[in-house]
Amino acid sequence: MTTTDFSKYRLLRALRPFSFSVALITCLVGIVAASGTDNFSPFTAVIILSAALVLQAGVNLINDFSDLNELADQQIRALIRRNFRYGLGCFVAATALGLYLVAQVGVELLLLFLLGLVGALGYTLEPVNFKRRGLAVALVFWLMGVLMVAGSYYIMTDTLTAAIVWQSVPVSLITSLLLLANELRDEQSDRQSGIGTLTVRIGYRYSSMLFMVLLVAVFFIAGGLWWIGLLQSGWWLLSVPLALWLWLRLRSGEQLETLPPLTGRFFLMFGLLYCVSL
Repeated sequence: MTTTDFSKYRLLRALRPFSFSVALITCLVGIVAASGTDNFSPFTAVIILSAALVLQAGVNLINDFSDLNELADQQIRALIRRNFRYGLGCFVAATALGLYLVAQVGVELLLLFLLGLVGALGYTLEPVNFKRRGLAVALVFWLMGVLMVAGSYYIMTDTLTAAIVWQSVPVSLITSLLLLANELRDEQSDRQSGIGTLTVRIGYRYSSMLFMVLLVAVFFIAGGLWWIGLLQSGWWLLSVPLALWLWLRLRSGEQLETLPPLTGRFFLMFGLLYCVSL
């Protein structure tokens, strides 16, 4: 094992803090969209954000558990098991916060939480293991994107609308972009380890093209939402320079280790501007 391989499983790297923007932004979109309603509660909004961040940490920490079957180094295996235990602890904390919200909103919300929990556990755990089957990029669009936005809106308003589903699409696409950035960075190591991510299955070139298509689609769809009145302004356009930086970084094929955190920064910037635009 190389030093780089070892560092992949250290706690800070396993936490993937740059990906916390996913939980923060997706929930904020739902919360901001609900901010004009009579039922809006700042305290409930804080609980939603806390539960989402803890859940995101748990998903990240269990992410490498399936690698145990491919690794012989006992020190690295111990790190993976430790991260997995911490991840389960995060799931327990998120469940406690979720049950509080269920008590406030109703048992219907429990079905939404169970769907999210099953998806989170199935992300890397056998026998489902969406990551190894190359389905993770599509899965996070729904579970960490649409479901988080619509779920946050439902908790705040006790209703669901077609508008909030459409408003969730741009940020949901960036959740897939963030995962794809990870896959592109780890393509060689995943291929050597036999981990069949989408990037490993379709190849680096086509995965890079998909990244660029999704990046363009974010702005194309946001523009469409602005055109039909589901966005009130175009503040999100200020994130275009960072998107271009992402595009050029991927085109160059250099310093791919910076692609995930750079995508995370783009997500945070676009997402905050998108919330202002709602």
